[in-house]
Amino acid sequence: MELHYHLIRSRKRRRTLSLLIKEDGKIVLHVPYRTPEREIERFIEERRSWICRKLSEKERWIKETEKRFVPEQKFLFLGDWYPLTVEETDQGPPLKLWSGRFFLMGRHIGDARGIFIRWYQKEAKERISDRSIFFRDRLSLHPKGIKITNAKHRWGSCTRSDLLCFSWRIIMAPLPVIDYVLVHELVHIKEKNHSKRFWGYLESILPDYRKRRRWLKENGHLLQI
Repeated sequence: MELHYHLIRSRKRRRTLSLLIKEDGKIVLHVPYRTPEREIERFIEERRSWICRKLSEKERWIKETEKRFVPEQKFLFLGDWYPLTVEETDQGPPLKLWSGRFFLMGRHIGDARGIFIRWYQKEAKERISDRSIFFRDRLSLHPKGIKITNAKHRWGSCTRSDLLCFSWRIIMAPLPVIDYVLVHELVHIKEKNHSKRFWGYLESILPDYRKRRRWLKENGHLLQI
């Protein structure tokens, strides 16, 4: 199996080689700037078994989380799973969540994924905006605005101008996890990096932030459709 990777040569005082396999299966290798090619190839070859195992795990996760828009397929929302019912009626909205189930109008089955995405986007915008009002007033940290993005693996970010951006996919996570991502980005209004002061301030707001962050690391691959 040929392994393709993205090589980043660092001019900083990096002394070691490090390897990262991203959520999408992309292999990223960070090395000191003058590292010889033969040393890089040896580094990769020594870790071939581990890399192949991790890639197989990620491929299995993708297959497990790939959605088919058929009756009883389950979809995440706010940390809970809801089965799908496909209705043949022509009345009502294309998609609704009611009485513990998602209901999709049969005539929209051809655009089911797009309809789900738009529904998640709307819910993310409304709920994250509401939560941001609660936290911004409590913390006196006022973002320029809230933007919902299509990012697949970056759950949130804070721009230099203090615009907060969130992937619509985060609305599938439990509310405490959503709050963690929101507060994390709000704190960046005050601290633009991940210094000890940043983490200390975050912990003063959410003492259990590590537990919330761990949930996201362990279950982030499920926040897909």
